[in-house]
Amino acid sequence: MKAAKNDRAAEQPKHPPRVWPGGIPLESLYTAGVGGQIFLRALKERGELVGTRCAACAQVYVPARAFCERCFAELSEEVAVKPEGTLVSFTFSYFDHDGRRLETPQALALVRFEGATTVFLHRLLKVSDPEQVESGARVRAVIKPKAKRSGSILDVEGFELI
Repeated sequence: MKAAKNDRAAEQPKHPPRVWPGGIPLESLYTAGVGGQIFLRALKERGELVGTRCAACAQVYVPARAFCERCFAELSEEVAVKPEGTLVSFTFSYFDHDGRRLETPQALALVRFEGATTVFLHRLLKVSDPEQVESGARVRAVIKPKAKRSGSILDVEGFELI
């Protein structure tokens, strides 16, 4: 079974993605919201990964949320989680957001941090081949040094295998 999984994972797309050029004249300003601000502030100021806990559902959401997505309760209890976790799933992207082929495929990971019940999507660092990784692997978030943090999700550089 493992060989079949790896054969599929190693396949690369044979054709570039189909795109339909065009534009939408739209400007927007994205805000992280109440929960997002809790997460980004803790990340920037303390280098911590902070979520919120739902007492009713026993869910710990990372990044922090303002309300529980299961029962809609307001979430006010903040909880810091360890930067280590388990790789739940992963994929490789062979194209950038403009449809241009990447020189090196970009690995993306869904990780469940220790102490969290939700998953977190980010880059998987130093991995360029599906054979290097499998679901269930242990990973650690790489957080930028304090002087280089800006209050962005990119203050987390990605995950490294441990």
